[in-house]
Amino acid sequence: MSTENPFGIDFGGSGIKGAPVDLETGEFAGERERIETPQPATPDAVLGVLVELLGRFEDSTAPVGLTIPGVVRHGVVSSAANIDPAWIGTDADALLTDATGRVVHVVNDADAAGLAEVRYGAAQGVSGLVIVTTLGTGIGSAMVFDGIVVPNSELGHLEIEGHDAESRAANSAREREELSWEEWAGRLTTYYRTVERLFSPELFVVGGGVSKRSEEFLPLLDIRTPIIPAQLRNTAGIVGAALAAVEHGR
Repeated sequence: MSTENPFGIDFGGSGIKGAPVDLETGEFAGERERIETPQPATPDAVLGVLVELLGRFEDSTAPVGLTIPGVVRHGVVSSAANIDPAWIGTDADALLTDATGRVVHVVNDADAAGLAEVRYGAAQGVSGLVIVTTLGTGIGSAMVFDGIVVPNSELGHLEIEGHDAESRAANSAREREELSWEEWAGRLTTYYRTVERLFSPELFVVGGGVSKRSEEFLPLLDIRTPIIPAQLRNTAGIVGAALAAVEHGR
């Protein structure tokens, strides 16, 4: 028995998680499965996990989307700041499609989350430019204009006041330097003011684990652009990957 629901896979540092996705609702169409991320997480090792993960679900010819924590151009991985460097230069779309027998499309992880938030989450119904940022170990970013992702924006690496932005404004910097919410909000204000001067977005959406405590810091930011917490949180990567896989084939 087959299903037409596309499959989304979120490739993280500690776990690789996947589920079929109902694109009408943006919800999982089956129970999510998770497998520990292999160490080292080389393309061949991750490929084995993908085959095992897909094997836990019923047969399907629907496309598969996979998030990659790196820059992706036409299915080829171009950076690997937080994954094994063997991914650089790998045509992941071709490799994974050949190995799984399914059409597989890889997408930057922040872009996948951003697309999901615009279609189903906090930014649903907002036209124009929406910038989704994830505040975690680094700062991930997704720029979505009228529902279309402008890929690989990497706004966490803007140089601000002589520093790589995420080195001072990511949640990891708050934890490492034991900053108060007020101190961190000051750094975030500087970051978001820089981004709004450059791009004049309609809306900022803030994701990452710390977004669960958004009431502690978002009201302290002094910027012009509306800024709100993400809604999909841990499901955004899987949902966005599945959506990107379907839209890539159109």
